[in-house]
Amino acid sequence: MLKDYFIDVTQEAVRKAFGLNPVLVCEKPKNPEFGDFAINVSNLARDTKMAPPLIAQKVIENIFPDKFEVNTVAGFINFVLTKESLCEIPKEILTKGDKYGSSNSGEGKRVNIEYVSANPTGPFHIGHGRWAAVGSALSNILKFSGHDVYQEFYINDAGSQIKKLGLSLELRVKELRGEKVEWPEDAYKGDYLIPCAVKYIEQNSKEDYSEFAKKDMLEQQKVLLEKFRTHFDCFFSESSLYENNEVKKCVEKLEQAGKLYKEEGAVWFKTTDYGDEKDRVLTKANGDNTYLTADIAYHYNKLQRGFTNLINIWGADHHGYIARLKASLDALGYDSSCLEILLGQLVNIIQNGEQVRMGKRKTFVTLDDLIDEVGVDATRFWMLMRSIDTMLDFDIDLAKSQTDQNPVFYVQYAHARACSILRRALEVRLNTETGCEIDPYLAGAEFEDYLKAPVFKGLFDDETSESKEKACFQVCERETQKAKPYNESFESTKKLILKLEEFKSIIDGATRLRAPYLLCKYVQELAADFHHFYNFTRVLSDDKEATLSRLTVVECVRSVMDTALGLIGVDAPQKM
Repeated sequence: MLKDYFIDVTQEAVRKAFGLNPVLVCEKPKNPEFGDFAINVSNLARDTKMAPPLIAQKVIENIFPDKFEVNTVAGFINFVLTKESLCEIPKEILTKGDKYGSSNSGEGKRVNIEYVSANPTGPFHIGHGRWAAVGSALSNILKFSGHDVYQEFYINDAGSQIKKLGLSLELRVKELRGEKVEWPEDAYKGDYLIPCAVKYIEQNSKEDYSEFAKKDMLEQQKVLLEKFRTHFDCFFSESSLYENNEVKKCVEKLEQAGKLYKEEGAVWFKTTDYGDEKDRVLTKANGDNTYLTADIAYHYNKLQRGFTNLINIWGADHHGYIARLKASLDALGYDSSCLEILLGQLVNIIQNGEQVRMGKRKTFVTLDDLIDEVGVDATRFWMLMRSIDTMLDFDIDLAKSQTDQNPVFYVQYAHARACSILRRALEVRLNTETGCEIDPYLAGAEFEDYLKAPVFKGLFDDETSESKEKACFQVCERETQKAKPYNESFESTKKLILKLEEFKSIIDGATRLRAPYLLCKYVQELAADFHHFYNFTRVLSDDKEATLSRLTVVECVRSVMDTALGLIGVDAPQKM
């Protein structure tokens, strides 16, 4: 990454100039006229007893530019890439292809990421869709960064809710058979159990109602997850922990460690020893275990399977649960820092400018309904657009629209436009005046050969009358403001290439911060820079060298956009 390169260059210069080893940050200057990258050395004033401008000047005396220029403004050191170094960026993209931006920063660490983990008692709600989008996208990003990722869905099938589900199915079956039934207040009365009851009758099943309903609901959930491009390596059953005596063994291990005590007939876990606000019950006075008991055994099971990092995606209402679960890992002899909990905020559905009340019928109360209405691509992209810890407003009407205001449409259109330009370059043209066919701008083999060893001659030149006219306008406009001449074609090309290079930093940040939304933000910015580039740069022209060079940049945009959208599970259409 260029940012890391300039940090290394500056740190070495600081060591030579002052004998210091500071932590430096490389940023994009607010004013692009200063440079392409900037590092603030003002924070060295205390140690050097010098004014920031003098510090910066002293530092650059120890920087020896190679394919870049350097200048100072106040306490900032600014770096400007040469045309030659800019051309190295698309060359790297062409060489690495769909691996561009990937790394081995994960060093093969075994990561278990558990998400969605809904009760098998009914359809997924909208929140489950957000966890599914974030979990699957984050898994893709972690794999791309060299982690060994295992995606897991925890089936909560050992509690009273499964018995309640079985009773609800039994009542539905009896209703369909014409029997009169009375529904308990806490039963599952949703219409979604009617198809399940029909299956039960048609199959003349004698299976336990709870088991039949659980399997049917789970199968429906699996089908929807696949449709939503969310692929799990394992569906782990909570009930298996009891069947294999893992819950019992885990409780015994905590007891042997002296972390349990009895009070009023219940078994308590000393979570306050590890910073929790109060101790927690593991086994109630009536002998039933709490949810925490099985959860402890489940996470112990994960670590026993050899995972070094555990990531869970939970709803924000589970915040208070984190301390007690981390306490259990510490008590069992593990370092609880291996467990990361990502807390997700809720999703508000907006339609016709108003928030939909999720409790009403005939509104988008399920994930399946939402996907059917706006599509998988729009649902995934919108679910990923914001940081998981912020509330998300999902605008149904905007997500369905085919306008630039719809971010997923805007991004996909940019990819389709890049594909269209690449196709047009190789297609027979038509002379609009004579109606005769004209040879393509390029032959397919010619472009393929060029991509193997691009030279980028004419990439930054301003040869076409159209671009010259635009550039002249920009120059005149800026000269009236006493600014230096400005070439919009050059600047837009440069900006686009730097945005392509930024992809590596985005992947690094999304990995470290567990933040797939950074990719959504990035592809929107890349699309904007590409559209701007296309508006001010004549890609296809009779200047073959310029056409080859600029078309190569278009191919790089297509490639990076395709990779980025693939990581978040969104299609990259070739036509729209």
